Amino acid sequence: MQYRREIDGLRAVAVLPVILHHAGLKVFSGGYVGVDVFFVISGFLITSILISDLEQGKFSIARFYERRARRILPALFVVMFACIPFAYMWMFPAQLKDFSQSIVATVFFGSNILFWREAGYFAPAAELKPLLHTWSLAVEEQYYLLFPLFLFGFWRFGRRSVFGAIIVIAAFSLILAEWGWRNAPSANYYLAPTRAWELLSGSMCAFLTVGKSLKPSNVLSIFGLALILFAVFSYDANTPFPSIYALTPVTGTSLIIIFAAKETWVARILSLRAFVGIGLISYSAYLWHQPLFAFARIYSITEPSFVLMTMLAFASLLLAWATWSWVEQPFRKGANSILTTQASVFTLGALIGSLIVALGLVGHIQDGFKGRLNQKTLAALQAPNGDTSGCHNGLEASEIAQGKICKIGFYEHAPSVAIVGDSHASRLTDALSYEFQKLEISAVTYNGSWCAPLINFATDAPGKNGCLDEINAAFSQILSSPNITTVILHAQWANYTLGMRWPETTPVEYIFNEDGNLNFSFLERSNNTKFFKMALNYTVQQLLAQNKKIILVLPVPEHKHDVVNTVAKSHQIGRNPNIFSLSEADYKIRTLNVKQVLLRVAEQTEILTVDPFEIMCANGYCPIANDGGLPLYEDGNHLNYIGSLPIAKEIAKSINF
Repeated sequence: MQYRREIDGLRAVAVLPVILHHAGLKVFSGGYVGVDVFFVISGFLITSILISDLEQGKFSIARFYERRARRILPALFVVMFACIPFAYMWMFPAQLKDFSQSIVATVFFGSNILFWREAGYFAPAAELKPLLHTWSLAVEEQYYLLFPLFLFGFWRFGRRSVFGAIIVIAAFSLILAEWGWRNAPSANYYLAPTRAWELLSGSMCAFLTVGKSLKPSNVLSIFGLALILFAVFSYDANTPFPSIYALTPVTGTSLIIIFAAKETWVARILSLRAFVGIGLISYSAYLWHQPLFAFARIYSITEPSFVLMTMLAFASLLLAWATWSWVEQPFRKGANSILTTQASVFTLGALIGSLIVALGLVGHIQDGFKGRLNQKTLAALQAPNGDTSGCHNGLEASEIAQGKICKIGFYEHAPSVAIVGDSHASRLTDALSYEFQKLEISAVTYNGSWCAPLINFATDAPGKNGCLDEINAAFSQILSSPNITTVILHAQWANYTLGMRWPETTPVEYIFNEDGNLNFSFLERSNNTKFFKMALNYTVQQLLAQNKKIILVLPVPEHKHDVVNTVAKSHQIGRNPNIFSLSEADYKIRTLNVKQVLLRVAEQTEILTVDPFEIMCANGYCPIANDGGLPLYEDGNHLNYIGSLPIAKEIAKSINF
């Protein structure tokens, strides 16, 4: 296969946005599409080699996997070994246990499956996983486990037939991705079936170019580069991905591969020494950047500074150059390689891989080596959660309509209290259950993620309020039940006026219509507060009309950092965790608008309110730990049992008021 400098330059266009995006540079909000560019390049290069081997009758699956091992394993193993001591020194037990599982999964190129299974509402922060980026390596290797066999098996039917089959499979994979982001977004992101079309796009480029002369086009190659840059700078975390949106960077990469012959402007730019140099070390740069960023965040109590993250981005390139020079190249030079035989490559790879797997299994079995930490740190990490009832997200609308309920408190009595809200309401569950048992009160809960406790109030934004039917069914059951005399409404209220959680920056829009006929085409963020107030008024009036007593729990103080990790890290180095508490000024920035709406409605209807700010905060600050040094939150905004207990006591008093 003829070497093309511009392809190495294109690797630089892929890796730099990924690194800068993960470093936190917001201008590169769509930098993650660099991975998709890599997929297309990889599909093109590997398929080009396979086509040449097949046409010359030299195809060997063993030689193919030998080349992959020489290309992938040496640098990967070096980075993994470099991560292990820092993981042991700086990670908390649960993090270290997760890391131990990830190094085992990475060795077997199954980390994408592991990270898919770990994903969820309360999953550990992605930026704290040093090997998170290996999901893309896993996708590639899973693809290359099957693709060479597919080519070899079907090559007898002719090149054109194989090309047609690839088009059909790629189309099916893209359709699956378009379905996946709506129905199974985590699986859609991490798993190979919904990414295969991107690698197959590169394979199609190989079929169109191998053995054929390139037809250069300045217009099409410039358009291709523009498509990639458009995605890098305009896409963000709210862009459904992968989906039809991924066609932009994938098509752009394909156009460059096919039409950017060396005499085109794009090829000349990408062939510049700087681009080619970064492209040559791009694989190692990709390997190094995520561990550097992750360990910086793990070690720091607060979010690392922009300056530090920028320095680490440069450090990833320096480490990549060293790894390329002293690790990648010595193992890839064929007859001059450190390992001269195929057997030696596979044997050494298996031995080193087995050692890493053994270390990972030890970390898992030892439960993250808890003995490394002092008692105050361990106590902070083991603080009880706020909801162990299993009621959160526990019911479907159809089940609610059938009378299936989730009870807490004094089980012997029929429920007289209903708790409705989102995950913030569910965090009161255990503490309320404890208080209600003392009062011999039974309660029913209707809680779900991003479920505003308001009738006919919703958004069509994915994952931000997919529970309209459930909440409406819950209120229908409450309104028709004479036993329910008190209704507690609580939520992360500012989510539904500002349209976002801290520290997100892209809001979503909500709408309300009294008759339930919601037309999402008229969503406007400027109307969020108006619709929220209308929905709150309507919900309250419906409850009051049925003589329900209403207790409105106001916003909980929220923090922009993981409270448990902050408290635990502070104890580990002997600092007072409450120096990282939320100021009253920041609390007002987040809640002033929505709190005014809540209090105004409460005053007009004379319903009871419970204000967590008044209970938790003093002297202008809202602490993150109690006097004993235990955290009050599960993360940055969800209270744990310790934090929710005084609020539950106040709610219990209001019920008997």
